[in-house]
Amino acid sequence: MASSSLAYLEASPEMGSSSTQTSRQYEQDCHILHCYFSGIRPFFGNGAISNQKLVQIFVNRDSNMLKLVRQTYSARYGQDLLQLMSDVQRNNSLARIAYLRMVEPHERDAQMIRHSLFGGSLNLNIIIEVACTRPSSELLRIKHAYQSRYNSDLEKDLTMRVNGGFKEILLAVLKSCRNYGCKADMSLAMCDAKTLYEAMESGKNIDQKTITSVLSQRNNGQVRAILSSYKQLYGHEFGKSIKRSKCGQFGKELRVVIRCIQHPEKFFAKQLRMKNADGREILIRTVVTRSGIDIKAINKAFVAKTGSSLENLVIREFNNSKDKTNDLVVGILVGLIKG
Repeated sequence: MASSSLAYLEASPEMGSSSTQTSRQYEQDCHILHCYFSGIRPFFGNGAISNQKLVQIFVNRDSNMLKLVRQTYSARYGQDLLQLMSDVQRNNSLARIAYLRMVEPHERDAQMIRHSLFGGSLNLNIIIEVACTRPSSELLRIKHAYQSRYNSDLEKDLTMRVNGGFKEILLAVLKSCRNYGCKADMSLAMCDAKTLYEAMESGKNIDQKTITSVLSQRNNGQVRAILSSYKQLYGHEFGKSIKRSKCGQFGKELRVVIRCIQHPEKFFAKQLRMKNADGREILIRTVVTRSGIDIKAINKAFVAKTGSSLENLVIREFNNSKDKTNDLVVGILVGLIKG
């Protein structure tokens, strides 16, 4: 498939000179990547090593372009570029960025969830991140990719590994993606908002079953419409209602998920502010996976809380190391943030 795609780019008469130029661009990209990841330092023009060429590949190419770069690389060098990067990404920030940019988003997210479930200690933040910030149509593709790659059902694996309220809440969100593709129905959102209010107010304890039922039947876009309707009807956010003591641990866990669905930029900004052992991985993952989506909104939310930008965070994180690839890492991440 890779060779035929390359041949088409080079030979299809109807695509003409523009196609030839595009093909040459992909070949040049592959040459730069091959030189760099094979340990050969590429030289250009005046003999100076051009890191900027490598930065441009990962900043200026979209996911479809990068897919064609992978196909071209395979045809030209007989190697899987993803596998090449995968072998070294654990201890190499540049290779990690390159891998996350090159792999198809639904495959990337399926791998992230698998690792969060079975890669050692359970990482709920990644599961919440993927389940609550991806469009429902993409979430369905992630579930299919997970099934195909690991021969296992994502919902069953989550049931096995996650306990408490998070299990019920996240299962409901995963199930909701079956209802993707519909424009938000504001009349239905109003009805669901009233249902949530009754579930919160009608008894001594909140009605967990009704709340999870609503989440399982409405995709993430519809849930945002419900939350907007709730505020319109009752004058405050649903999240404020579930902060009360009668909501217990389930309420705390529900609030995390609801906040992530409703305000993903605030969720990511908070993750970036936390002092974690895997802070560098969170920074790389957030910038790469949210570039072209809401990275500017995340940057704005981060500045509002810290007074400093994500660009400055990147520079601080990667300027304190002697790793020679750090200039490249900073160049790519800052380029993705600026868009």
